[in-house]
Amino acid sequence: MNIVVVDYGSGNLRSAAKALEHVADAASHVQISDKAADVRAADRIVLPGVGAFADCKAGLGSLPGMIEALRDTVIEKQRPFLGLCVGMQLMARAGHEHVMTEGLNWIGGEVVSIAPRDAATGAALKVPHMGWNALSFDNPRHPLLAGIDAGDEVYFVHSFQLRLDDLEDRLAATDYGGAITAMIARDNMAGTQFHPEKSQRIGLALLANFLGWKP
Repeated sequence: MNIVVVDYGSGNLRSAAKALEHVADAASHVQISDKAADVRAADRIVLPGVGAFADCKAGLGSLPGMIEALRDTVIEKQRPFLGLCVGMQLMARAGHEHVMTEGLNWIGGEVVSIAPRDAATGAALKVPHMGWNALSFDNPRHPLLAGIDAGDEVYFVHSFQLRLDDLEDRLAATDYGGAITAMIARDNMAGTQFHPEKSQRIGLALLANFLGWKP
């Protein structure tokens, strides 16, 4: 299996690649690449992302043929795809971080700022949302969640969230002053707001499930 982690100048590339190598079998190859041709040849594609939505989209667009290769490989050929943090957010129609920026428009929804408040006191909670938070499941039988239980905690670092048009696309949520989309899935596409490469056992379980996923 050829697993490509897309290098577009954003994201914990090495950490994501090492986590994937940890759970991949001996016959698989994990490659960090900024080449559209490598994406087209991939069996699995991982798009990390750290930073501002507009900067990440610009970085992706700066790679010759990359957005077209992603669309052809993920949408047309339906190869399994996993977006991490801003990599998930880029799947949306648009992001509203400082300016409105068009996303890849693979998933209905827009990326907006979080404004969490304590349910009991109404006091504002710290932004960015940083740390460990528990998952609740919308679709607990999805194969990407095998071996993961509701209430398991994963690691978040973000100030913006994906607000979905259709909650049927939400696989899991977390509560931080209100429900926040933690994971999405549709057809061969999935994404996490949290960082599986920083989420220890749960993150590794998710990545292993992704490598074995046959949507």
